[in-house]
Amino acid sequence: MTVPPLTPVLTMSAVVLGLLVVSTLVVWLLRWLRPEGRWDELADRVKAWWVMAAVFLGAVAVHPAVSLVVFALMSFWALKEYVTLLRTRPQDHATLFWAFAAVPAQYWLVHIKWYGVFIIFIPVYVFLLLPVTLVVARETKGFVASASQIHWGLMAFVFGLSHLGYLLQLPALPGRTADGRALVLFVVFVVEMSDVLQYVWGKLVGRHKVLPTVSPNKTWEGLVGGVLSAALLAWPLRFLTPFAPLQTVLVALGVCVAGFLGGAVMSAVKRDFGVKDFGALIPGHGGMLDRVDSLCWSVPLFFHYVYWACY
Repeated sequence: MTVPPLTPVLTMSAVVLGLLVVSTLVVWLLRWLRPEGRWDELADRVKAWWVMAAVFLGAVAVHPAVSLVVFALMSFWALKEYVTLLRTRPQDHATLFWAFAAVPAQYWLVHIKWYGVFIIFIPVYVFLLLPVTLVVARETKGFVASASQIHWGLMAFVFGLSHLGYLLQLPALPGRTADGRALVLFVVFVVEMSDVLQYVWGKLVGRHKVLPTVSPNKTWEGLVGGVLSAALLAWPLRFLTPFAPLQTVLVALGVCVAGFLGGAVMSAVKRDFGVKDFGALIPGHGGMLDRVDSLCWSVPLFFHYVYWACY
């Protein structure tokens, strides 16, 4: 009897499970070999990854409509964390209502696969609507700051992340097994592994700061080591994509660099607000926005390259 091949979701679930088991064993060994060390934060991070991996893989495995609800909640929560830190005025409340209302509207466009409106809804229509609602509030002091800050948050955390949902909707190409689910698994795994590996390489050999005034913990050694390592990990995962082997590695390099830039931008935002993390939703990681910041930059670029090159 021929055994059917594993689906991309099952394959990646096995890969992630193996990495999490190894990470848990490493934490246990570190605590046993060096009990005087401070391993609590590392242990919290690993425990949180178990939960996040289970939730994300579960969301991708179920019906696409359920997946989109989960992705929409991610956007909604990220926008909430951002807005909580803004210096808003009472006159901004109506505008904020419409900003949050744009989240389900954007994901509904993804659900019905109306690409032409999906791609311009927030950059054009919401952009035109929000300042009008501020004008109706009849307060000009702080007008530009409110309009720009709210719309910027929508572009980054709703428009940017919603590309993850539309990526999920893409069908498999003729003669290919990789579909939207596989593409989502690929880009999220590679970008998140790049973040983790940048942290590891930075801790091991990091010496030279990349952006000392923005993100003092980021080093050139960590950046180069993490991005290259993640790109090499993409090589055996090329079955998740419609790309040739070398093209897969080059695409992975691009999205990892974009992910780093997204994290750097969010570090600048946190420094401007004077906070260490955007929230405390995820132990050891901070808030939702601390975890998806790199995806807000990498996923739109990945989506548009895939859409242009393959569809």
